[in-house]
Amino acid sequence: MEDRQRRQQASPEVQARIRASFERQGLMRHLGARIVHIAPGCVHIVLPSRPEVTQQHGYIHAGATSAIADSAGGYAGFTLFPENTAVLTVEYKINLLRPAVGEHIEAVGTVLKAGRTLTVCQLEVFGVQEGHRTLVATGQQTLMCLNERAEQPGEHR
Repeated sequence: MEDRQRRQQASPEVQARIRASFERQGLMRHLGARIVHIAPGCVHIVLPSRPEVTQQHGYIHAGATSAIADSAGGYAGFTLFPENTAVLTVEYKINLLRPAVGEHIEAVGTVLKAGRTLTVCQLEVFGVQEGHRTLVATGQQTLMCLNERAEQPGEHR
């Protein structure tokens, strides 16, 4: 990712929209994930390493790794969507390159091609230990921009 994009921040309105949507995600809350960076077309999500998100060998579980990658890409695309729209993942593929270890993992979603209906994102997940980042997973995702509809309490999509 370019340094310029890394330093850039989304507008306060876009940041508020992304954070409000993220806070409605029960899985991200359950995992303990948090958004740490929101820029136009780029979102970073961090997941601290703890026993509840590991698999039998002590590595961060591929399901947790994939979940934060999916959300990082989804919200990266959502930063570019018009107001009064919603985001939905159509498909994604992730390649696990090495065991996910570290103090935390960080997923970076970056828009590769934004379209009116479909948007394609690059997904990267890094293991972070003492400030050193190691790429542990990479992937690609397709998102759909939907006309927003009011969500009902207890409604699941």
